[in-house]
Amino acid sequence: MTTMTLSRINELAKEVLEIEANSILRLKSNIGEAFDKAIDILYNCKGRVIVTGMGKSGLIGKKIAATMSSTGTPAYFLHPAESTHGDSGVITRDDVIIAISNSGETQELMNLLPLIKRFGCPMIGMTGNMNSTLAKTSEVVLDISVEREACPLGKAPTASTTATLAMGDTLAVCLMEKKGFTKEDFLMFHPSGKLGKGLTYKVGDLMITGDRMPIVPDCETFTSAINTISEYKLGMAMIVDAQGRLSGVLTDGDIRRTIIKHKDSSDLSVKDVMTVNPKRITSDAYAASALNLMEKYSITALAVVDADNIPVGVIHVHDLLRAGVA
Repeated sequence: MTTMTLSRINELAKEVLEIEANSILRLKSNIGEAFDKAIDILYNCKGRVIVTGMGKSGLIGKKIAATMSSTGTPAYFLHPAESTHGDSGVITRDDVIIAISNSGETQELMNLLPLIKRFGCPMIGMTGNMNSTLAKTSEVVLDISVEREACPLGKAPTASTTATLAMGDTLAVCLMEKKGFTKEDFLMFHPSGKLGKGLTYKVGDLMITGDRMPIVPDCETFTSAINTISEYKLGMAMIVDAQGRLSGVLTDGDIRRTIIKHKDSSDLSVKDVMTVNPKRITSDAYAASALNLMEKYSITALAVVDADNIPVGVIHVHDLLRAGVA
C-alpha cells in the first residue's frame, strides 16, 4: 500500500470537492419540462410522497423525505427490501412515488414496481441511466447522471449521491415556494431546537415595556427629545399626541439630519423634525416579522402599539438577535 504525502492528500481532497460540485452544476441543464411535470405531480398529490431507494440511494432518499416533510410536503421513506415483506401496506392510491436508483436496475426496487403499478401511483424516477427499467416505467424521469464518481476507483457512490441529494433539495424547495410555505408554517414543524427557536417568539415576549420606553409628547422641544434618546440608549424615541397615540418617532438619523439642516435648533419642536407615520408592529406579531421589517427598512428599533395606536413597547434588533431570531 502506497503512503500518500500530505500534498497529495490535499490535492485529492480538492479534486473530490471539484468533482462533486460539478456533478451538481451539471444538473442545471436537466431542469426543464420533466422537472416541471414532476413538480406538478408532487404539488397535486392528495396523499403522501413515498420515497424509496436501496443502499446509498436509500440513505439519500431518507433525507429527501425528511426535507419534504419539514417544508410542507408530507413524505415517507419506504425501504424497498422491506416493502415486499409487508411494509408496502403504507402505500395508498393517492400517493406519489419517488424511486431512486443510479443504475435504474436495482433488484429490490424492481421487485416493488409491480405493486406501484397495481396501485396506479404516479412514479418519478431519479436515475443516472435514462435507458434503464426504472426510467422506462416512470411517468417522469429526472436525470441525475454524473460524468464520474469522486471515488478514485470509480465505484463508491459519491458524486452520484451528491447530485441526487441536490435534486431532491431542488424539488423540496420549489414545492415549498409553489405552496406558499411561510416562516410560520416552518415553525409548526420545528417547534424545538435551533431552527424553530427564533420563530417561537412573539414581539410581546421580547419588547421593552413600562418606564423603559422612550416616550416624548409631540409638544416637547427637539432638545428635550434628544435628552430622552440619550437617556434611554435605544437610538430612538416614540412621539405621542395629546391622547397618547403614536404620531411619529425621532431617531439618531433624524437628529443628524436636523442638525445639518438647521444652524440653530434650540427653538424647534419635536413635531417639526420627527418621522411621521413610522413603521410599527403589534405585540402579538412574530418576532421574526419585526426583524424582517427592520431589515427591509434599515432600522434598528420598532414602536409596538395596541389596537388604538398607543405605544405599549419597543422592540430592538439587539433583543431579537440575543433571542436567536435570525
